[in-house]
Amino acid sequence: MERKPRTPRTEARPRLIRLALLTMTLLLCLAGCQTSRRAGKLSLKESTCLSSKVKLTVPSKQSVLTVNGTMKLIRGERMQLSFLMPILRTEVARIEVTPDDLLLVDRMGKRYVRATRRELRGILPKKADFAHLEKLLYDAARPEGKTVVTAESLGLNQIEGGKLEFSDFSTQPLTLPPTQLSSKYVEVEWYELLHLLMSL
Repeated sequence: MERKPRTPRTEARPRLIRLALLTMTLLLCLAGCQTSRRAGKLSLKESTCLSSKVKLTVPSKQSVLTVNGTMKLIRGERMQLSFLMPILRTEVARIEVTPDDLLLVDRMGKRYVRATRRELRGILPKKADFAHLEKLLYDAARPEGKTVVTAESLGLNQIEGGKLEFSDFSTQPLTLPPTQLSSKYVEVEWYELLHLLMSL
């Protein structure tokens, strides 16, 4: 797929896409956070699959924006977040994380960002890796696990009131093939993510 120059950002850009971009940053930070150390051998340890509902809340200048979605994880392979448009329930954005790279898909703008861990090394916490993110999600699924993560707890103080909530965890088997994109999608540089977040 051809990588094209970034088009100028306009105020008409859908807010839901900003929310998805923010979630990717939250996940990158989550992967470097210290996870819960609650003791106990749980059946979750035996499960290779995990899924849940997700709700992202981000305050804007005029209101509080909320978007719902789903999280799917296959241990050691892939984690996927899908965000859905209210009422219509069509996918507006997707975030996919593997041990080696990250993918963000803007369904409405037909754009995507793909970056390797090496490319993001300068902005990721030292312990940021797939195994750490995986452990955090499994810890959240435990009884009394931490299911709400705030932007402030991640050091993102400029996004006061922002939070990511997980609920309705399941360990039922699932399939999670890699995301395939058609030639209609344009690849943009990963640093655009940071540029957009800084302008929120």
